[in-house]
Amino acid sequence: MNKINLQRVYDVQAPYHANTFLVDRLWPRGISKARLQGVVWLKEVAPDNALRQWFHQNLDWPEFVVRYQAQLNHSTAWQPLLEVLKQQPITLLYGSRDAEQNQAVVLRDFLLSKCTEN
Repeated sequence: MNKINLQRVYDVQAPYHANTFLVDRLWPRGISKARLQGVVWLKEVAPDNALRQWFHQNLDWPEFVVRYQAQLNHSTAWQPLLEVLKQQPITLLYGSRDAEQNQAVVLRDFLLSKCTEN
């Protein structure tokens, strides 16, 4: 079974599980690169700056999900995550305070849908 753990980057400490990825476009404020040593930063898989800024201005979650999924469908940045996920669990780190409505939730659901397609 494919398992994806979501964790807020501010709530975790080293040592990190194998296959832990930071999926934010911007480096989390107040977190040193040394603190996340061993974590792979995949900023290319995050929503682009325009969508990120749009969401912060509008806070329209259903529309954000649609737009971000469209970006993911036109990208290949998520494919390395899927390859690892087929073999082992992965952990996605995000910076948002909202555990229910953030890009890692959308990315998780997107990756799980890709797993079921094959």
